[in-house]
Amino acid sequence: MTTTSDTQGLALHFQVRRGDFELAVDLRLPGRGVTGIVGPSGCGKTTLLRAVAGLDKTPGGRLHLGERCWQDGAQFLPTHRRRLGYVFQEPSLFEHLSVRGNLNYGWRRTPAAERHLSQEELIEWLGLAPLIDRPVSGLSGGERQRVAIARALATSPELLLMDEPLAALDPTSKQAIMPYLETLHDRLEIPVLYVSHAPEEVARLADHLVLMERGRVLAAGPLAELMTRADLPLARADDAAAVLSGTVAAHDEHYALTRVALNGGTLTLARQPRTEGQSVRLRVAARDVSLTLSQARDTSILNCLPVQVVNIEPYDNTRVTVHLDCSGQPLLARITRKSADDLALSGGQTVYAQIKTAALL
Repeated sequence: MTTTSDTQGLALHFQVRRGDFELAVDLRLPGRGVTGIVGPSGCGKTTLLRAVAGLDKTPGGRLHLGERCWQDGAQFLPTHRRRLGYVFQEPSLFEHLSVRGNLNYGWRRTPAAERHLSQEELIEWLGLAPLIDRPVSGLSGGERQRVAIARALATSPELLLMDEPLAALDPTSKQAIMPYLETLHDRLEIPVLYVSHAPEEVARLADHLVLMERGRVLAAGPLAELMTRADLPLARADDAAAVLSGTVAAHDEHYALTRVALNGGTLTLARQPRTEGQSVRLRVAARDVSLTLSQARDTSILNCLPVQVVNIEPYDNTRVTVHLDCSGQPLLARITRKSADDLALSGGQTVYAQIKTAALL
């Protein structure tokens, strides 16, 4: 399994000017796990990845991975000397080689003493055994991208960069590849920088989030916190949502339901193919949360959790966004201004959140 030499993480500082655009980034990121980098088109996400990879020279830039310096005022390691893997939107595979041949290419680039991942591990993690001897020219888009990820990891990188790796795939292929990406999230012990335009994709994979706009970092921090912060765009969006972490508690086979335990209670979902005791994430859209002053009994809504009102933010002329604390996890509810007034909602008040639906990520 790939490891980092210490826990100091990734420190980077870049200032890049191209015409009217300027990237100015100063970040410290975790040394393990997936950091999602999100923002509108043209905000500098790919420019940032290229700077980290050393593909674009950035005078005055600094980049440290743990105690190792890849770039500062005195030195600049070229891309081929940076222990990183890079996965692009379109998998750039060697069409004349088989899947195994493409993996071997990555494998041979790394001296034996520096290899931390075996080909057997990669083949298992990314489900490549049935494909291993097939020519890559005959693979589907999702299969090709799995091979591209495996080839990037075959070099035993200390850092993995992924630039919208699912953007070119159709919805069915995206759903098929996500479980493999989750496997990497759970097993890799290196930092992964993951650029995406899809909030649900990032919510499913990332632990940490960087929000960018016009070449600047709006905020960086834990995913659940940034998705619900009142001063950031994600909580103000029409599809605003919170991500709750829980554990599969039990399955009700008679009604085909799954119960997920949270700190503050239990959420019931349609039967999920997860094992009891497994850690899971749930995406709860703000528009799917209603509030009540007392716990309703005669209702078809199965999920009702005690929560505390943190604050109330205006959304438009009709609605407000209510920021809630669900036993230490942030939750959002988007309700009408009239409902908020009728309930006399105020900060610190204990109410009940009725969750109409939740999506297991």
